[in-house]
Amino acid sequence: MSYGLYVGKNHTADGIAYLAGYGDEPSSHWLEIMPRRTHDSDATITVGVTPQAAMPGVMTQIPQAAETAQHIRVSYTFYLGVPAPLTNGGLNEHGVAVRDIWSPSRQELVDMTRTDQSGPNYSDLARIVIERATTAREGVELIGALIAEHGYSTYGGNSHIIADPDEAWIVIEYAGSQGLWCAERVGADDIRASRPGYIGDVPVDTPGHPDFLYAPNYLSFAVDQGWYDPAAGKPFNASHIYGDDKMQWEGVAWIEDEMRKRAARPEKIGITDMMWAIRTERLTGDTAGYGQIVPLHHPDHTALRHLWHTQIGSIAAPFVPVFMGVREVPEEFRQHRYLTTGEDARFIDLRHATERDTSSVSEVSQGVESTRSATAVFKRLLYLICQHHETYLPEVTEIWQAVEQRLLKAMPGVLATAQTLIDAGKPDLADDYLTYYSTTELRAALDLAETLAAGLEARARALHGINSAMTPRGPKQVW
Repeated sequence: MSYGLYVGKNHTADGIAYLAGYGDEPSSHWLEIMPRRTHDSDATITVGVTPQAAMPGVMTQIPQAAETAQHIRVSYTFYLGVPAPLTNGGLNEHGVAVRDIWSPSRQELVDMTRTDQSGPNYSDLARIVIERATTAREGVELIGALIAEHGYSTYGGNSHIIADPDEAWIVIEYAGSQGLWCAERVGADDIRASRPGYIGDVPVDTPGHPDFLYAPNYLSFAVDQGWYDPAAGKPFNASHIYGDDKMQWEGVAWIEDEMRKRAARPEKIGITDMMWAIRTERLTGDTAGYGQIVPLHHPDHTALRHLWHTQIGSIAAPFVPVFMGVREVPEEFRQHRYLTTGEDARFIDLRHATERDTSSVSEVSQGVESTRSATAVFKRLLYLICQHHETYLPEVTEIWQAVEQRLLKAMPGVLATAQTLIDAGKPDLADDYLTYYSTTELRAALDLAETLAAGLEARARALHGINSAMTPRGPKQVW
């Protein structure tokens, strides 16, 4: 399902746009930094869904790009049977950021989806965009071209927010196996949340409108189905005609209103407001597999691009900056067996493996699994908070906010140090420094989470006992 939030630069204190959100899936999540790569002219990638997916299809191969961009992303292993590894997006070296968010298509489109559907799925599209796009609009055009040439494998309808420092686009890909998609541009004066992604009136009577792109058959198919009559003089409302006809769901309307109120203040919206918007307990809980905030700007050097990351929902974890120049992710934040699909039937042992069948062998290395799982540590803290959230949540939130304030205060110096090294012709030293800094702070956050969890467990046992009831407790959420 997931959650995305875009705030245009005219609403922010520092004059840059932000894209933020989280992934909303039950499986494991892990942080990855992927290097720039070149590929042979005949290289392909496998895309689509399997016959076992919730909405079945077939896997196919499509051409790989000659070069794929360096990028930061979070991966995970399960959603509605779509084959792993999956991603909701991230940030690439060109400053293009992507968020993937559910967007239900109307039932008739779901019903007409072919059972042998093929082409990129939602995760394939997100990954391909951050691998190949140099601008947000280029990402939209890439999605349109991929769907036109190879098809689209759906689980019932989906959307993406694709953003760069100048603009963002809401892209909706519809079920139905008809190649239907639509994109709306949002920019400096906009605040837009998605959960689900939505688009309202589309000016189909104004071809070439600068704020909208859509499939060639976007209007004609609706007319053929009797869902839209151009002679009636009514707007072509995408949500009504192709979607769920709800536009802004309750949580979306609430957070957009809250952010507009903050934008109206003299100080406008700062990054701490973005952190609040992704952390608020009204929107964030156990379903949030991670959190991301991307400052959308063009630094002097690519290595200085960064996003703020939490390993699970930020209700129980602090945002820590991760830079494009980081060489590797600390082992604790890589893929672990905890909540990874299929790991319950595997061993970190070769006794049951044969030359022909290695399916019994874990996909996680023994060395990585010997370290702490950041996801498991932060999840433990989350469940302790939820048991007595009236007391524990404000306390832990205050601590995470203090951590983030320290990191924000240090950022100018961190950036200046790395830039000085790059300007001096020592980019490798800058990457080493950024790697050390992000690794140190990610592990420091993990250490603090363990300390907090030990303290909360001791308090809970002494004051209340451990609640073994099957009905979970936690703050009330809008969604």
